[in-house]
Amino acid sequence: MKTKTDARKLDQATQAYLRKTVVEAVRDGMTQTAAAKTYKVSVRAVSKWMKTAREGGLRALRAGKRGRRAGSGRLNHRQAVGIRKMIIKRMPDQLALPFYLWTRESVAQLIEREYGITVSATTAGRYLKAWGMSAQKPVRRAYERNDAAIERWLNEDYPQIAKEAKREQATIYWGDEMGLRSDHVSGTSFALKGQTPIVRATGKRFSCNMISAITNRGELSFMVFEGTFKNATFIEFLKRMLKQATRKIYLIVDGHPVHRSVAIKQFVAEHADRLRLIRLPGYCPELNPDELLNQDVKTNALGKSRPTNKAAMIRHVRSHLHRRQKEPHVIRNLFNEKHVRYAA
Repeated sequence: MKTKTDARKLDQATQAYLRKTVVEAVRDGMTQTAAAKTYKVSVRAVSKWMKTAREGGLRALRAGKRGRRAGSGRLNHRQAVGIRKMIIKRMPDQLALPFYLWTRESVAQLIEREYGITVSATTAGRYLKAWGMSAQKPVRRAYERNDAAIERWLNEDYPQIAKEAKREQATIYWGDEMGLRSDHVSGTSFALKGQTPIVRATGKRFSCNMISAITNRGELSFMVFEGTFKNATFIEFLKRMLKQATRKIYLIVDGHPVHRSVAIKQFVAEHADRLRLIRLPGYCPELNPDELLNQDVKTNALGKSRPTNKAAMIRHVRSHLHRRQKEPHVIRNLFNEKHVRYAA
């Protein structure tokens, strides 16, 4: 048997009378629970009406005008296309909105600012879904990043470098350096929902560093070392590469201070007939295929085993990289990732 009245099905005058009657009953001493039971409405509705009466008096319980509030409504096709385009091309802070990421709330505020139309967060969410958008973890990108320089690198600089390397019969290497720590946790582990898995590890922290260079033919050179990355370290690595190389080396690296140092420039100049050092545009690590080797080392050299001391860590890393040298197909496959496919 139905025990509650669905006030939404009553006409406006009856709704207003019911609200006023319930509020007066509570004011006369009846509890909200008793009033809800007597008049067959929810306790939540009684509480809401009491709050409305406290803030605006009995007049506030009168029937209001039905329909959307002034200024609320739906976007027409042209407006929807405009908002969608803004969301795709810009982040909220670039549009002078007080948000860092696109959320339902920030989209609702953008709609109100641009077209004077008020929509709820729920409605904004429906728009986002209809526009083919989903909540995703954003990729961090440095403010210093120069998109024009990156576009020039992809469309002009690198194609020219590839032509020059072919003319000189040189091999293009992509190089990078990386620090490795014993407390690095990579990958995921299945566990019961709500129970985060715990990885046992030594309480002592230790680290090592590596420098590597790869080619799209599957070649790999590397050096694992302790201490910070300095001019002498890089020069030692370059000497090893030159000793092994049978063709001129084009080595593409990032803008690390060591790569730009006077000592390195002098070393490269002294070996200009066999070595050319080229720098990527700033703040675009995703364009360097060697970054993918770094991730491979973190995941497979450290993620699948937990070294208990520095010597064991260095041994694991070297062993993994030696194995990769014997697996050129794995190195070649790194160049299939969409951001570095241009270098394949």
